[in-house]
Amino acid sequence: MEVRVQEAPFDPGAELGAFSPGAAGAVVSFTGIVRDVEGGLLAMEIEHYPAMTARAIAAMVEEARRRFGLSAVRVIHRHGRMAPGEVIMMVLTAAPHRGAAFGGAEFLMDWLKSRAPFWKKEITRAGARWVESTAQDEAALSRW
Repeated sequence: MEVRVQEAPFDPGAELGAFSPGAAGAVVSFTGIVRDVEGGLLAMEIEHYPAMTARAIAAMVEEARRRFGLSAVRVIHRHGRMAPGEVIMMVLTAAPHRGAAFGGAEFLMDWLKSRAPFWKKEITRAGARWVESTAQDEAALSRW
């Protein structure tokens, strides 16, 4: 189980290639990219408190491992300033069967989106605004 919170960019293909799934029968990978849904996004800035962030994500990973019987997990999340199109995060899960690998990945993505202690600010041509969790993000947690 590995959690990395870093400022530096990373290569998702290299991360997937280096991932050791053990004796798993399935590996699932998800790569999140900074998106510009409404147009005009210049950058996303992510702040965090390192000790709190690492502890919170490690707890999420342990819960996913326990619930889904995951044999391996890697979570990478960036902080700092990123432009639209840059990779912001990655979740890799391995399990004996595909349902567990997919379930573990979805669980982690939902919890990371809503509960990981990151503070996100969108920088646009019109100014800056802090991003808050949406009702849809919160509803996604109810299935777990």
